[in-house]
Amino acid sequence: MTPASATAPAAAARALAHPARDEISLESVLHALSDPVRLSVVRELAAAEDELTCSRFDLPVTKSTSTHHFRVLRESGIVQQVYRGTAKMNGLRREDLEALFPGLLDSVLEAANLQADRLGEG
Repeated sequence: MTPASATAPAAAARALAHPARDEISLESVLHALSDPVRLSVVRELAAAEDELTCSRFDLPVTKSTSTHHFRVLRESGIVQQVYRGTAKMNGLRREDLEALFPGLLDSVLEAANLQADRLGEG
């Protein structure tokens, strides 16, 4: 076994499954965004200038529940997750969402920000 082939299975094991653009459904996106914890993750990613690690988020849930929320966001097509070393990086799939559902993400984010301001959670 060559060194390159020895690392290939390890790299493949670290790859995460994401839906292709044409597999993303409105129902799964709306379901993912309906949870306050997941919506807060999406708001923070939208405000960030770059990808963020999972550990960057201060979520009011256990680590296993946090992992579940990130998986729902990834499997719905809202976020792209990639490993960089040991860190799992998260970024919004803004281009895909805009192509499929024009204006949806921006409208949801605007409404979420207005609600947070109204409730003093801004």
